[in-house]
Amino acid sequence: MPYCIGITALLAILYVLSRTEAGIRDCYTMEDFDIGAYRDQQLAASPPHIIECAAAGEGGSQEKCHLPRPLRYSALGQKGITLWMTGLSGSGKSTIAAALEEKLVLEYGKSVYRLDGDNIRTGLNRDLGFSDADRAESVRRVGELSTLFNDAGVITLVGLVSPFRADRDAVRRRHEDMGLKFMEVLMDVPLDVVKKRDPKGLYAKVDKGEIKGFTGVDAPYEPPLDAELYLKNYEMTIEESVNVMLRLLQREGVLEGPEPPVKGLPSPDGGEIVDLHVPEHELPARRLEAESLPKALLTDIDLNWLQTVGEGWAAPLKGFMREGTLLQTLHFNSILVDPANTTGNANLNEKKTDFAHFTEVPPRDRVSMSVPIVLPATDYTKDLIEASGKKDIALVTKHGKTVAILRNVEIYANRKEEIVTRCFGVIDRGHPYIKHIYNGGDWLLGGEVELLGRIRYNDGLDQYRFTQKELMEKFASMGADVIYAFQTRNPTHAGHAYLMRNGREQLLAKGYKNPVLWLSPLGGWTKEDDVPLDVRVKQHVAIMKDKDDEDLAPSELSKRWTVMAIWPSPMIYAGPTEVQFHAKSRRNAGASYFVVGRDPAGMKGSELAEFSPDDDLYDGDHGRYVLQTSPGIGGLGLLSFQKVKYDRTTQSMRLPDPERPQDFISISGSTMRALARNGARWCEGYFDQAMVDARECVPPGFMVPAGWDIVCDYYQNIDSKTWVPYSLPVPDPHADSHTLPHAQYGTEDFTLYVKEGSKTASPWHDLQLYPSEHMRDVVNLVTEIPMYSTAKMEVQKSLASNPIKQDLNKDGSVRFYTYGTPFFNYGMLPKTWEDPGVVVDGAGGDNDPLDVMEIGEGPLPMGSVVSCKVLGAFTLIDEGETDSKIICIRTSDPLAARVSDVYDLDRHKPGTISRIRQWLKRYKTSDGKPENSLAREEPFTPQQAMDLIEETHARWEALVGNHEIGDADFWYSE
Repeated sequence: MPYCIGITALLAILYVLSRTEAGIRDCYTMEDFDIGAYRDQQLAASPPHIIECAAAGEGGSQEKCHLPRPLRYSALGQKGITLWMTGLSGSGKSTIAAALEEKLVLEYGKSVYRLDGDNIRTGLNRDLGFSDADRAESVRRVGELSTLFNDAGVITLVGLVSPFRADRDAVRRRHEDMGLKFMEVLMDVPLDVVKKRDPKGLYAKVDKGEIKGFTGVDAPYEPPLDAELYLKNYEMTIEESVNVMLRLLQREGVLEGPEPPVKGLPSPDGGEIVDLHVPEHELPARRLEAESLPKALLTDIDLNWLQTVGEGWAAPLKGFMREGTLLQTLHFNSILVDPANTTGNANLNEKKTDFAHFTEVPPRDRVSMSVPIVLPATDYTKDLIEASGKKDIALVTKHGKTVAILRNVEIYANRKEEIVTRCFGVIDRGHPYIKHIYNGGDWLLGGEVELLGRIRYNDGLDQYRFTQKELMEKFASMGADVIYAFQTRNPTHAGHAYLMRNGREQLLAKGYKNPVLWLSPLGGWTKEDDVPLDVRVKQHVAIMKDKDDEDLAPSELSKRWTVMAIWPSPMIYAGPTEVQFHAKSRRNAGASYFVVGRDPAGMKGSELAEFSPDDDLYDGDHGRYVLQTSPGIGGLGLLSFQKVKYDRTTQSMRLPDPERPQDFISISGSTMRALARNGARWCEGYFDQAMVDARECVPPGFMVPAGWDIVCDYYQNIDSKTWVPYSLPVPDPHADSHTLPHAQYGTEDFTLYVKEGSKTASPWHDLQLYPSEHMRDVVNLVTEIPMYSTAKMEVQKSLASNPIKQDLNKDGSVRFYTYGTPFFNYGMLPKTWEDPGVVVDGAGGDNDPLDVMEIGEGPLPMGSVVSCKVLGAFTLIDEGETDSKIICIRTSDPLAARVSDVYDLDRHKPGTISRIRQWLKRYKTSDGKPENSLAREEPFTPQQAMDLIEETHARWEALVGNHEIGDADFWYSE
């Protein structure tokens, strides 16, 4: 019985199914059913966004449910984009997309996927035909799929005929709604060309009538009205077409994770423009804060490095290197970065170095950083910082100007030998920058920088100095689609011009439309025998002309595609190690290509070099090789060049032609310098190599005439004129209004005369020692060196009117203290003299007026005459002479009424006695000299100091009464 019941039920089901199938069959064969309309109806009834997580709202963006896009892109090192390639069948969509995919994956290491009609119709769109509705659905499905790939950070290449504009526009809107990059590319190839190509034989079948309704023939194709790219690939090779599309991706910043600060230019290392200038409205508060901070002295080289860091040239560095950052630099020529904080290490290089604890997941990315950017300090500065109890310090130039604050200072040992051996790889104590390192203090200060205003040098060249940000904006304003940088530290002749113009031609051949040359003279410190900065800059300006290319002489460059901008970094002459920094720094300011020649950043060894005295320290080919293989260089392209020679037949510099070697003349740097020293003029008629070597004449066209005159002027007046060797500040003296300055401050000619009323007065002989005869504890201080300034200014005993001038070193250069930033005003007392004939414990006086250290608040103007309350004194034994220092405080200082001696001062300003004592003993040690000694460790009492003043005043009276007891060249008032 159950069996019979089962058979009956089965027959009933089959009957129902047969009737239902017929109904369905009848429904789908109805001629009025529109599958496209049905799809539209279903899509309209479905929300565009399904709620994926509780954090997202209904019908809106579901981005909150995913890894944030910027974080994803930064971790991947690329951005998602959809390149929608449309065009007729056979127009090259698949061919060019495949070549582009291969290049991006194999050469650039990018994640790319290609979607086209073939791979889509094997799966996702297998159920679709070629009706208008099915084609529209195909475009919609591929569009949706591409948004998913795109959102995942994949570079998605879509190659579909997609004939209808409305369908493509709908895909564009879908991407825009999701905040995704979408670019439409029309393969702009005429019908007759694609018919000739006919890679699948389809057009032949159309011609035979085997295929009907074929797009572009007997079915419509609606080209884009506003595509991002119209690619006439039939006029180009596949490689050229790929390069054009590659340029498009680069301009959009797709090949980098972070969004580029300036569209079309590469992102700086770390993904952001570094600009460490304090905003204008915050400057007053920051400067006030800096006054209260301990001070660290900046040398001229330190100032160059400060500018390099503060303006973003050394990005991602935001200050002087901490110890951990320095170690990475020395051992890997690169540093770890995590700009998007993907591993929780966003500020790794801004944290104090911790050798006990390490991050579990270190940053995955490295950027190039090959040279040590460090701030040396002496024991004096280290002790000053530590005694202050403050984390931040002020950075002060040798002229006493506070230019920056260094935050969260890290003090660590200056391991000079390790830095030199790791960075330079040579043994040469005569190397100029190695010598600079060994002369630096025994400590290094790391921390983050805040610039208190723009660093200006006032040397006549500031108009050619741009910050990293300003330069990138300038490139953008010129409509540049690529920047190539050419570094110079020599005058530019026709050979250089040939290389720069040839570099532009190479980039135009790669598909760029407006390559801009960055002529980049090195502006920071250079060794003394290099061509001065002002000579180079003026000569560069002379060769730049406002002309079209066809009108340029061989030795000229066009202003229309050239920017001349000084690069602020010092030169350290570290060969292959340094050239990596040169290149990365130019990339930080927007350069995609760097022109590199033979022996970049090299030099000859000194006579102290262990293995290469008077010979190249580095092999000439190593720099280029290392640069091409260095880590973290960030895809920077290199334009390498070979040696060029002068072609007599074309009167231009070019690559030698092996078929006619007799026509080419070699003009070395030493030959050019000799010709310039001789003031050689242009060759006329026949000339050859021998005539040029004999310095008889200059081949015509070798250099722009105006530029050659500038070079000749320098070499013929190298010792008789004042040049700007590198970026050196040219400050105004902080001088009193009752003084008369002569010549430029900071030079050996600078002279400052003190005035009394309308007449010049001798600060030694004419001014009074005491403001009042009734107050012998108050003296007149004549300020020679304002607080914080290190220029060793001194009243000149042998010059008329005894003006204030700067002391000179043995080599004739002006002298500066190098030990640290003086925390006192320094000066002398009128009508006093430490007589060499008065010998105490085997030491006579130092033959100068009595010196004074004023411990008030803030700098006093140079040449100012100030009433000063005597608090005590120290007597220094310096090279067998007694050199006493009166300690006083200006009577206008708020503290003057509350202190009566040095110990009172020390209670109000703890550590003052110790700092004075340390300064007096050790201030010469930073120049390699031995310590001084004190006649006694404890300071003199005020009374003892006043007795000393009276004694030296009496010796002065004896001197002016009998000139024979003094030096024969002393000058005295009438």
